[in-house]
Amino acid sequence: MANKQTAHGIDLERLEGFAEHVSEQPDAVQLGLGASATYEGTCAHSLAKIDSYELGGETIARETREYTLPYGGWKEVLDAGGWVGATDRMEPIEVALSALAACINVGISINAVANGVDIEHLQTRVRTDFDPAVLFGLEELKESDSVFENVTAEIEIDGEDIDKDLVDEWARRAPVYTLISLAQDVDMTINTPVEVAGDD
Repeated sequence: MANKQTAHGIDLERLEGFAEHVSEQPDAVQLGLGASATYEGTCAHSLAKIDSYELGGETIARETREYTLPYGGWKEVLDAGGWVGATDRMEPIEVALSALAACINVGISINAVANGVDIEHLQTRVRTDFDPAVLFGLEELKESDSVFENVTAEIEIDGEDIDKDLVDEWARRAPVYTLISLAQDVDMTINTPVEVAGDD
């Protein structure tokens, strides 16, 4: 029996078969993804939860992928703003940036393996300048497009046959890159307690 050919933890034959399946039956691999965050009673503090997802219309849930993430802010900023007993927590913007960096790595590595390019080292650094004026009500909501400036992604990559133009394309195939860099319509629904008939 011939040894399976693998690269970077992927069985190349199965990857090729999966790609073929995706092209033939795209509906079977559509994903429904979500997360929730519950306010913890202190401004900016929420406990986020990631659990089930949908694959091809089927809900997949298991205890081993029930993740919780305690969100908050930066101790020095919270101290200055009057938070009592401020501590450092993961800040949502930085987590979004880390997700972008990780997803750029996903886009590059999957496409590199699929194209026979061997990567020896890959690290992506993402950063931005953030103005919190809109968040704190110091600027109008219409100024939201000025909240972030100088969003950069620096990709450090080493290996054989590295083509910068291809790496740039692979990075832009990352789903979180699309989520963050392109305009997305968020359908906002606000739910409040149902009023009891007869109440004033």
